[in-house]
Amino acid sequence: AWKQEKGIAALVDEAQALADKLAAAKPHVREAHAAAAQFWAGYFMDKGQDVTELPLWPEAAVKRFVNAAQTRIAALRKARDYDSSDGLAVWLHSARAVTEPRIAPPLREIWQLLLTVGPNAAGMGQDLLTEAGLPATVLAAPKGFEPQD
Repeated sequence: AWKQEKGIAALVDEAQALADKLAAAKPHVREAHAAAAQFWAGYFMDKGQDVTELPLWPEAAVKRFVNAAQTRIAALRKARDYDSSDGLAVWLHSARAVTEPRIAPPLREIWQLLLTVGPNAAGMGQDLLTEAGLPATVLAAPKGFEPQD
């Protein structure tokens, strides 16, 4: 139990670290994160996976998504594609929060920061989607993790 608790605490800390990083970041950095998260939402939608519906997915599907996202993030970081890996990390934390409610507070902070960036982010995200031949996608938080006023 102690080991599991330590693992959960590390996941919460990881999500909080991203929230803190975004809170301290310049607007263009937050815009890049939002655009990358928008790209990944479109990427998964094109594959038939609506990541805004993550809380409604079967638990096994969420676990598969987490494992696949971790593997892909590691590959993207190895290739020094940090913007893309940071956008995918937002969805990784979103998926983890489905099975571990203690991740929800920092996740809501992350979404608050990403959804309140300037209009440039949506255009940047759309450009990434268009370049990849993917359909237009609007950035939205997963159901149940929308920022609270």
